[in-house]
Amino acid sequence: MTQTVTPPQSHPPVASGKIGVLIVNLGTPDGTDYWSMRRYLGEFLSDPRVIEVNRVWWWFLLNVIILSKRPQAKGKDYETVWNKERNEGPLRTITRAQSDKLAARLAAKDARLVFDWAMRYGNPSIASRIEALKAEGCDRILLVPLYPQYAAATSATVCDAAFDALKKMRWQPVLRVAPPWPAEPAYIEALANSITASLAALDWEPELVLASFHGIPKEYFEKGDPYHCYCYQTARLVRERLGWPEDKLRVTFQSRFGKAEWLQPYTDKTVEALAQSGVKRLAVITPGFVADCLETLEEIAGENAEIFHHNGGEKFHFIPCLNDSEPGLDVLETVIRRELSGWADLG
Repeated sequence: MTQTVTPPQSHPPVASGKIGVLIVNLGTPDGTDYWSMRRYLGEFLSDPRVIEVNRVWWWFLLNVIILSKRPQAKGKDYETVWNKERNEGPLRTITRAQSDKLAARLAAKDARLVFDWAMRYGNPSIASRIEALKAEGCDRILLVPLYPQYAAATSATVCDAAFDALKKMRWQPVLRVAPPWPAEPAYIEALANSITASLAALDWEPELVLASFHGIPKEYFEKGDPYHCYCYQTARLVRERLGWPEDKLRVTFQSRFGKAEWLQPYTDKTVEALAQSGVKRLAVITPGFVADCLETLEEIAGENAEIFHHNGGEKFHFIPCLNDSEPGLDVLETVIRRELSGWADLG
């Protein structure tokens, strides 16, 4: 006698053929209040990929000292860039828009595609969105960490979170991970055109432009992290595309944390030194960020502009990220189309 086995209602459809595309950025707190900031910073700074020190010692320092004071200060910083209309950080607003616009561009070309977005730290979490895509019938997922230059503390930790989610599933979707794109021609073209267009709108010309990338501790580079090399590769290709001399576009690194030495030259110290040396007109672009966030809007456009003016500089211009602009979407679409090869028919 043949026994009929009825699957539980929770089973996803078999071989539905849907394909998920999940874009992931760093993260944002749910609010600027103390507890929202504490939860976000606690998750972020507890990641051993981000802080590579003795875990017992770091747990005490983080929970007893850092998280007692830092949430208030960072909450005030977030207030200066907060999207009051949506009551959310700009990174969430822009990442959602990127996902929605990519869906509008590509989903019509292949009805099997389902686009979604997540944050490595904070909400929506990577695990929750993988579950949502699976519930929609996606048996394949393309994971796209939104970092043009790979680093263990960014791209790799996105993969860690995705794999941690998959480890809990009996029925796993197939996962592909998009590689970084530091030399992607569409990305280099978009950055070069962004610089040209942004500077053309000014009634003055900068004496030089800084390409400011998020920093990592120097120790991570010495252990083999390729991030530093990727940053210089991107800057070199943009400079060559613009036809500029080497000293017209300089690489610096921002957002250092703690007392350890990070990748140099530091952005804030460079801005200060340039102003003190007599440079009066300066522009800064942040090629490592695909969306404007606290580190670009508050740290560069706000804090570093103030440093420049305080030390004798006169004209300071921040060149916005590509965000959800058409050129920015062109870059992400190029990456996604390439990585969906063999899965989706996008023409």
